[in-house]
Parts: sequence; C-alpha cells; structure tokens
Amino acid sequence: MRLLLDTHAFLWAVAQPEKLSKRAAQLILDEGNQLLLSAASLWEIALKMQAGKLKLPEEREFLAEQMANLGVECLPIEGDHVLALLDLPAHHRDPFDRLLIAQCRSERLPILTADSAFGRYPVETIW
Repeated sequence: MRLLLDTHAFLWAVAQPEKLSKRAAQLILDEGNQLLLSAASLWEIALKMQAGKLKLPEEREFLAEQMANLGVECLPIEGDHVLALLDLPAHHRDPFDRLLIAQCRSERLPILTADSAFGRYPVETIW
C-alpha cells in the first residue's frame, strides 16, 4: 500500500513511537508498504525547528537518516498538487495540512494521521 504520513505521524515514528496507534505502527513497520513523506512536511518540520517549536538535531542529515531508517520516500510538491488546493473547501486553515490533503487527492493516497480535521475532506484517513 502507498501511504502518505502526516507530519506528526512521521515525527512520532521517529521520536515517540508509543504515541502511534497499534495500526499506524504496524503499517509503518510493514516493509510491503510504500511510505511517503511530503516535501511540505519536511518544510513544516524545518520551520518549526528554526522557530524553536520542535527540538530535533538540526543537521540536515538527521531527517534524511530517519527517513531512510523507516524506509520513507519524499513525495515532491508538483504543480498539480498546488492546483488541487483550488478544489478544497476551506474547512481547515493550516496550509501544510491542506497541501497534504491535496496531494492525497491528486495521488489517490490514504493518509496516516490522528488529525480528525482530515476527516472533513474526501480523503481516506488511517489511524
């Protein structure tokens, strides 16, 4: 299964795996799944680290190593993803989450998230 990780799901898998649901942990550990992390999530993490809102090692290699350890691939932001934002109702104001939703819709991906706000959009959520 191709699966997009919400930013918090990736961070919890890296630093606080006990916060993952049992199903989320199983899906992340299943080597048969293709795990994706949006470039938007990497951007969000970098911004939060620089603002002091997220404490992680600031070496860029740290996140790349964590992605490799989990077998996570980066999903680039494409023009179609950005244009898909125009089709979304304004249920949610977080620009990073909206882009993840648009990517899920464009790529026909479920998203691994504990965020109930995603349920207001026509995307498959798994937790």
